[in-house]
Amino acid sequence: MDISKRIAEMKKQPGFADNVGMILIHNGIARSWSRNTKETVVALEVTPDLAKIEAICQELKKRDGIYEIIAEAKSGTFQPGDDLLFLIVAGDIRENIKPVLAELLDRVKSEALTKKEIMAD
Repeated sequence: MDISKRIAEMKKQPGFADNVGMILIHNGIARSWSRNTKETVVALEVTPDLAKIEAICQELKKRDGIYEIIAEAKSGTFQPGDDLLFLIVAGDIRENIKPVLAELLDRVKSEALTKKEIMAD
């Protein structure tokens, strides 16, 4: 995802200037080490449930102050340093947006993504 391009497109939508005072972005990247064991990871297999991600986004868009949510989860085998997950939350004020981004990230990771780490031999 070209984040700058997506934000520029969002800014052209009706009501953007009247409803948005903040945009928060998450850019998830494949790590070269396992979170649990700290072992070296040479690749990561990722399978997103795109329908579930969309359902989560639609649910959270109903929250107070939220103007737009964009999510892009990549599928396939990735190398350390590759982009895996992009989340964009736009809305009125930080008190409304920060918790939505946090919940979106936590729910997508726990409910809608499966990952398999491929370790170095």
